Amino acid sequence: MTNKKEQISVPFPTTSSDKETPFIIAEIGNNHQGNIDKAIELVRAAKNVGADAVKFQKRNNQSLFTEDFYNAPYDNPHSFGRTYGEHRDSIELDITEMAKIKEYCQEINIHFFATPFDSKSLHELERIDCPFYKIASADIVNIPLIRTIINTGKGVILSTGNSTFQDIDRAIIELEKAHTQYALLHCTASYPANVEDMNLLCISEMKKRYKNCCIGLSDHESGIDAASIAYMLGARIFEKHFTLDHAWKGTDNAFSLMPEGMRKLVRNLHRTPILLGNSEKSPLKVEEKPIYKMRKSIVYKKPFKKGHVIIQEDLELRCPGDGLYPYEIDDILGKQLEIDVNRQQLVSKSDF
Repeated sequence: MTNKKEQISVPFPTTSSDKETPFIIAEIGNNHQGNIDKAIELVRAAKNVGADAVKFQKRNNQSLFTEDFYNAPYDNPHSFGRTYGEHRDSIELDITEMAKIKEYCQEINIHFFATPFDSKSLHELERIDCPFYKIASADIVNIPLIRTIINTGKGVILSTGNSTFQDIDRAIIELEKAHTQYALLHCTASYPANVEDMNLLCISEMKKRYKNCCIGLSDHESGIDAASIAYMLGARIFEKHFTLDHAWKGTDNAFSLMPEGMRKLVRNLHRTPILLGNSEKSPLKVEEKPIYKMRKSIVYKKPFKKGHVIIQEDLELRCPGDGLYPYEIDDILGKQLEIDVNRQQLVSKSDF
């Protein structure tokens, strides 16, 4: 494995000030159903809708599960096997297939990475030089696995579902001891997550606690609204499950975004910083024409001769707005005209 001191650059932001541009991950997970052709098709679709990266998952089920868990009956509409172990094996891509997917990602210029759920899977992913890793929420307490991932020298995106700040702190100690480049994702580890369980304000709190770290969102809510809200709270990395068909067999497909949904999420995230703009409140060039037509000026109600003393009833407010503003009317009342004026002529302070 790579020596942990040889830090490898990462494409995702790692500090809160890295960039305003969102980094968007299409989480393919196991939605490919163990079929490399579907996996390639998913990668292509993710690229076409503007995702920056695709993420896969790697498990060695024989070493990951107890024998009882591996052999437990798994009889439901989404099952690909008689037992849970057989089911998981059926939807697993082998490392040779993963290598082909990585190569395809390089060809079309989209970032490839994966979540290793165990040390054996990590060793396999290292064989194909996986460029960086995701640590799943379930493994935020798995310090032995975290240390093994750290030893690769690769960057880490750490998901924080079902965790406390103490859990996050414990993992961060390990990451920072090794000077690992990392980012944290707020997450609700429910599939799908209900709106009332999203707790997006945790992003604000995480930004306060982890000032030098980029915060993101691993989004399991069925819609696309959470991502834009999370951006406004400071998130810059966004992970969203991705599929080509909600009706595909597999528990994740139902709540994953299809290409049109992902395209809208990507569009909205890229528009959000533009919409936020800046905090200066000053007239804009683009406002001049419509405001000219709608804003009112002070005009004379009828002709008046030189020497006339202006009262309220002598004036009107009419469009367009190229004269004195209505708030200036008090500066005119009681003044004596120095010239003759016409009906609906713009009032000027030089008239007095």
